[in-house]
Order: sequence, then structure tokens, then C-alpha cells
Amino acid sequence: MTSGLGSGPGGGVTQALTGRLLVATPVLLDDNFARAVVLIVDADEGGALGVVLNRPTEIEVGSVLPSWAALCGPVPRLFTGGPVSPETALALGLLRSVPRVGEDEPAGWRGVSGAVGLVDLDSDPDTLGTVLAGVRVYAGYAGWAAGQLEDEIAAEAWYVVDALYSDILTEHPDRLWRGVLRRQAGPLAMVSAWTSDPTRN
Repeated sequence: MTSGLGSGPGGGVTQALTGRLLVATPVLLDDNFARAVVLIVDADEGGALGVVLNRPTEIEVGSVLPSWAALCGPVPRLFTGGPVSPETALALGLLRSVPRVGEDEPAGWRGVSGAVGLVDLDSDPDTLGTVLAGVRVYAGYAGWAAGQLEDEIAAEAWYVVDALYSDILTEHPDRLWRGVLRRQAGPLAMVSAWTSDPTRN
């Protein structure tokens, strides 16, 4: 398995974001997205959809989707994926290996980028469990209408960076914002030390 996610197919600024991370900049103060790390799972000329990777709740997956709980370690909790449709469950699954070109996708898994894909929670977890390294379940998602995300990026609300497979199932989601920034080159690494106390920046 490679350690990094590629971008999606070309065809426009938004479409090329599929499989990449949006990292909230310090100027983004919206409660839903302050210090958020968002994986874009689908994007085209009509808009974009993603899930926030670093908002775990206190709800155990086993209490709402018991058949999937065993695949959701080491943080077997429901995550807040974003403010849209919070009553809807969406899941990401990380395959044990990257599918080969032309290879059929596992039933119940739809590829996003490399070994990361969306999981159909109505599928059989016992069958998928043989090919998955893990699953993370989200309540809700983040969504942008056509042109909206481009405008937010232009307004410097988001940094756009490459994702690593380790970001998807991180054991320390509370450290993800700083960790993703810290591994970047140049000025972005310095942003990882940012604090809301202006006297310490």
C-alpha cells in the first residue's frame, strides 16, 4: 500500500480536489469548520462533498451500527462529518491494498482515491472486513454548491494539501490539524503552531 492519496481525475479546479484535504486556515472561525481537516470525496462542476476527519463524538459506533463496530477501531466512535444531513450516516473504508487498474471494486465499496473509498453500510461487514484495513463512520457531511468551494479557497479559508492514508483512520483526530500542517513545506508548517491567543503567535 502506498502512503499517499492521489488527486481525482482532471477537469477543473474543483474536480481535481477529489481525494485531497482541505485544512481550515486560522481565519476560518465558523464553529463547524474551525481547525477542521476535510477529505473531499466527490467533486465536479456541480459542487463538492467531503467529510470532516477530526470531529469524533462520544457516541460509540456499536450503539448505532453494531455490525460495523469491529471494523471501526482504534477509535470506534461516530464522527461528525459536517453540518449537512447530520441524521445521515456515511462511511469511509480503507482497503488493505490499492486496487489494480482494471480490477473490480469490492462489493459495497466505491473508490474515492487509491485505497480509500465510500462504504455502503447496507452491505455485509463480514465480507468487506476481509479486504478492509478499517472503517470510519460519519454523521452528516460537508457540501459546497457550484463555485462555492473555489470562492472559499480564493478567500484563504482553506489550505489544499495532499492526504495520507494514515489521516483516514488516525488514532489521534484531535492532533490531525496540527499534524497535517506540520508535515507541509515552508510557511504552512509554521501555521501548525498557531494559537487563538494573539500574544503567542
